[in-house]
Amino acid sequence: MKDTMSIGHGGGGRLARDLIKGIFLKHFNNPILAPLGDSAVFELNGSKLALTTDSFVVKPIFFPGGDIGKLAVCGTVNDLSMVGARPLYLSCGIIIEEGFSLKDLEAITLSIKESADKAGVEVVTGDTKVIEKSQRVKEPAPATSKQGSESQSNIYINTAGIGIVENSIELSIDKIAVGDKIILSGTLGDHGIAVLSKREGFDFESTIESDCAALNGLIEKILKAGRIKFMRDPTRGGLAAVLNEIAEDGNLRIIIDEEAIPVRDDVKGICEMLGLDPLYIANEGKVVIVSAKDDAENILRVLHNDPLGQNASIIGEVADKGKYNVYLKTAYGGTRVLDMPVDDPLPRIC
Repeated sequence: MKDTMSIGHGGGGRLARDLIKGIFLKHFNNPILAPLGDSAVFELNGSKLALTTDSFVVKPIFFPGGDIGKLAVCGTVNDLSMVGARPLYLSCGIIIEEGFSLKDLEAITLSIKESADKAGVEVVTGDTKVIEKSQRVKEPAPATSKQGSESQSNIYINTAGIGIVENSIELSIDKIAVGDKIILSGTLGDHGIAVLSKREGFDFESTIESDCAALNGLIEKILKAGRIKFMRDPTRGGLAAVLNEIAEDGNLRIIIDEEAIPVRDDVKGICEMLGLDPLYIANEGKVVIVSAKDDAENILRVLHNDPLGQNASIIGEVADKGKYNVYLKTAYGGTRVLDMPVDDPLPRIC
């Protein structure tokens, strides 16, 4: 592990994984934390609960299809949903630099409220801190607000969420077996490209919007559709990071089919132009599902009947146990190793 922090340590790839295991897990290790799931799952007075927390530092704070407030709610709701929990309550801690636009703050607060209402959760506690303006800002930043303000100050949001795991739902990498299918709920790369295009001022012919969405309603449906072994949302590090985490932690060999992976043509074209791979780009409204082989088609049908799962696809399977790796069957008929990303090619997209 490196001696100092780099931006890559927050990218969801190998550097982030080594940091978590080499420092945080080493000192905080306990049976609840050890699985390193999207949420901690534990029992309290006969109920099974899930708890998660996340911090959001996206730049710009307003982007096509969402903003930092919507992102904070959806990201936390989705982390609870990945362990099969029904999200209930959120906390919201906001750190604001002096000089930040009050109009922008109200717009973000309204977005948090609307997103929470849509997901069926409530913000029940919070905290606000105002800090000195960053001295590292040396040149004018692009306008951040839909209202057109030109504040150069930043805002950061931390949300924690709690939910209840009902109906004896128990999802775990340990339950994955050879032959299980890998399902992806929709197109890759929309969020990362939407944020990148706004931040860098790219004027693409096609307007790509973030896929930012709360998935708890969709997850509730598919949990009833068949035997789901494990779920994870492909945020930082994208699909490649999630598949490598599953393979490594479960000691599994996973094979996926490149032609089965849904990617929008415009996202694919922009990635080719910029030298990016959509398999490594973050998403904020998608889920990777590992299901029993015999139930995969039924789960896929349920996904296709929901607006958030219309582009879902079975993209691969668990081929073997005992030695982990992820292989990609390419569109040209070959096979290559799909490596764990080292860091993130697009910093601050969540």
